[in-house]
Amino acid sequence: MKSLFNLLIVVVMMLSYNVGNAQIKNAKTENLKIHGNCETCKTNIEKAGNLKNMTYLDYDKETEMAMVTYDSTRTNADEILKRVALAGYDNEKYYAPDATYTKLGECCQYERGKPVAPENHNKVSTISDDSSVDREQHGAIATENTKTLVEGQDSDPLQKTFDTYFGVKDAMVKTDGNTASAKAGKLLASLKSIKMESLEMNVHRALMKVLEPLTADAKSISESKDITEQRNLFKALSKNMYEVIKISGPDATIYYQYCPMQDANWLSMESAVKNPYYGSQMMGCGSTVETIEPKN
Repeated sequence: MKSLFNLLIVVVMMLSYNVGNAQIKNAKTENLKIHGNCETCKTNIEKAGNLKNMTYLDYDKETEMAMVTYDSTRTNADEILKRVALAGYDNEKYYAPDATYTKLGECCQYERGKPVAPENHNKVSTISDDSSVDREQHGAIATENTKTLVEGQDSDPLQKTFDTYFGVKDAMVKTDGNTASAKAGKLLASLKSIKMESLEMNVHRALMKVLEPLTADAKSISESKDITEQRNLFKALSKNMYEVIKISGPDATIYYQYCPMQDANWLSMESAVKNPYYGSQMMGCGSTVETIEPKN
């Protein structure tokens, strides 16, 4: 009877998946173990795991199993489980921060300390909201901070992307459509090569919200030689790039500048205004509206 019940649960989960993951490209599906007790847990876990058109997570509280489908070119199971842990739920790879767990409602406070996946228990890491890690907690092998969970990552995995953005901006300042196209091609390649698993969770979330339009605008600029069209596309590109740079923190001071004639912003490494929307026609049109200081 129990096996029949579990089979019915799997069938229901699979039927719901046909609707939920229909928009996900390059789909890969995995079953992941996550601790949870109740319907509130289910809601919280699914909210943490789901990202529109990229991941779809369906959680069953009876079996404590999540069926997850995700775009394998944009994320992976490791990143999904990080988000779930940060929401307060221990899983087969990460323990939730103690402070987050204790804030869960009484009905949501599942029993901790038991192995999530026995064969992987000694490999489970404690993930932390503030990147601090208790190396002994739950007997887990933990890392210095969430950035070093992936071996061999770059110290700043987004710096190349930022640099290529400034290359596009400089080409537009010079009213050089050919160079802007070439630089946008490099930006597009850089965006596609970002190792999402190497990003801190808050940066990962910020980038995921704007990655699709960033990629689309970079592609469109790279395919055009018309400087007017490129500049129009650059408006949205700059707005979305700002959202990522502000959260991730640059290596050097960045100036967020504004052109009142175009009602559009751009990012610059120079405090002096050099307007990419007009170039030499109105080079000094605009002002700095925000200074983004380097990360510590």
